[in-house]
Amino acid sequence: MNFFQAQEQARSKTRLLTLLFFAAVVSLVILTNLLAAMAMGIGLGPEMLAAQPPETWLFISCGVVGVITVASLFKFLTLRGGGRVIAESLGGLPIHQNTQIPQQRQLLNVVEEMAIAAGLPVPPVYLIPEPSINAFAAGYSQDDAVIGINQGTLDLLNREELQGVVAHEFSHILNGDMRINIRIIALLSGILFIGMIGYGMLRGSAFSRSKDRGQQMALALGLIVVGYGGTFFGNLIKAAVSRQREFLADASAVQFTRSSSGIANALKKIGGHAAGSQIQARAADESSHLFFGEIKSFSRMMATHPPLEERIRALEPRWQGSVKDGGRSGGQDGIAGFASSSSGPAPTTPQSVVSQIGQGQINSAKTLLQGCDATLANAAHDPYEARGLIYAMLIDPEPEIAAAQLNKIRAQAERGVPSHTEQLLPLVQASTRSQLLLLLGMAMPTLKELSRQQYQRFSANAAELIVFDQRVNVFEWVLHRVMTKELYAHFVQPNRTMGRIGSFRRMRSEVQTILSVVAHRSGAAEDSFHTGAELLKLDLQLSSLAFFDHEQLNKALERLRELQPKLKQQLLEACAAVALADGELHPDQHALLHGIAATLDCPLPLDRHAGIAA
Repeated sequence: MNFFQAQEQARSKTRLLTLLFFAAVVSLVILTNLLAAMAMGIGLGPEMLAAQPPETWLFISCGVVGVITVASLFKFLTLRGGGRVIAESLGGLPIHQNTQIPQQRQLLNVVEEMAIAAGLPVPPVYLIPEPSINAFAAGYSQDDAVIGINQGTLDLLNREELQGVVAHEFSHILNGDMRINIRIIALLSGILFIGMIGYGMLRGSAFSRSKDRGQQMALALGLIVVGYGGTFFGNLIKAAVSRQREFLADASAVQFTRSSSGIANALKKIGGHAAGSQIQARAADESSHLFFGEIKSFSRMMATHPPLEERIRALEPRWQGSVKDGGRSGGQDGIAGFASSSSGPAPTTPQSVVSQIGQGQINSAKTLLQGCDATLANAAHDPYEARGLIYAMLIDPEPEIAAAQLNKIRAQAERGVPSHTEQLLPLVQASTRSQLLLLLGMAMPTLKELSRQQYQRFSANAAELIVFDQRVNVFEWVLHRVMTKELYAHFVQPNRTMGRIGSFRRMRSEVQTILSVVAHRSGAAEDSFHTGAELLKLDLQLSSLAFFDHEQLNKALERLRELQPKLKQQLLEACAAVALADGELHPDQHALLHGIAATLDCPLPLDRHAGIAA
């Protein structure tokens, strides 16, 4: 299954979630009406129920629906901060990017390596103080995603096993599972709220001296019973939506790491560990479907995860061991048929370019990191130096303009940042665009450690540097687009797109803008443009662009973000076809493909761009 198929499957799971939620609400409405009938002393026979005024049952039904709706909306509002809110609710503490604790340093290195392999900016990492082996990914989108890791995972897993677990979580980020998971939390909060009302009434009636105390307690107990019905439906919904996504995430982890042994051995260690993958945090129950492993024992029908043995055998079909002994017996199967051990030749067709999205190239990521300048890489991990690094990327090569820009940084940036900018500038100017984009992705979690005030100041300064010479070039646009997309989601609000547009007919002008921008970066714009238009079977005309209109491009991309996954795939293939039409991928086209794909939440790995350019 490729990236776009996984996205489509996630959309189908969203529809299933909506259907199951509707069925659960209807069931709770019926149960609550029956409870009310019993509380009023009305028999449960159809004739007796029908004898009551219809307004009675309508009032009760609307009340139930209203309570569920308000509770769900309230939960949505509490989760509007995205992944970091969920991580903090589970007791997670952010791991700073410049930490020198060996365990944490290794974890950050693994996460960084996996993000680069997937073509994603590096997400922040939270440490959960629990002794069990578990992990999760949370957020509305790739922009606000975070990774959470239990302390037991760091204590008990080796690097290969840790890499397998992290790869599993990255697949949830790429496959669109996180948004489904947040919706489940919010919707189930509404379903379970009726039971919480019952518990509240029961505690209140215990201290009541009213003569109706017994009736109040009976009603409270009845609501608790209805609440248990909500719990039943909630666990059923989690199981129906989540279980198969875990198998897909396991398979994707093997694709990323090119080995099944890491994730398989991590699953075996969960089975042999006393604490297993259990989570004790109070908020864990509502988030049980987020985790790498089951947080508590459920019946098979209600389990949010497949049994450990089934997951291990899917990875290693010849395994005959037992999770009780940590899986020490039984054979291993290498890559288990999920992925090739080699990264294959560089893509040279539009389809092969786009097919790299979501696949992950761990060996290429290691090569990129090894080739990265150590001073710049270290700078990307320090909050002060990271700001200086980004400012240095925006300094113009023209000496007079550069001098004026540096003066502006000295006047407006935080103390200490200007000196870092000047020190890093020669190394930045000697780097390629691909290396700078790599460093940009590495700096994202560091910049997310800024305070809101620091972010606002940094963002304003970066914008001024970009337009300082009264023009915006392609690389500046890509840098600002990626940076703004990531940091806005963290500091302001996550980006939420529904992906409901299923036809290019409503997007003709936007498609024309995108293809024209890419085509004008080549030597044969007219022919290149029509190559992409024909691939989409659209009758379009090349737009006349006297300069790089970044504002028009941004507006077009904001609308195109609402395309369904299969149409995003077609659009990206058309862009790649335009770029490759003259047989050469120009540097600006390389950068544009990266920026367009990132904006559409379809990240292209950097190493693949380098392969095409070569």
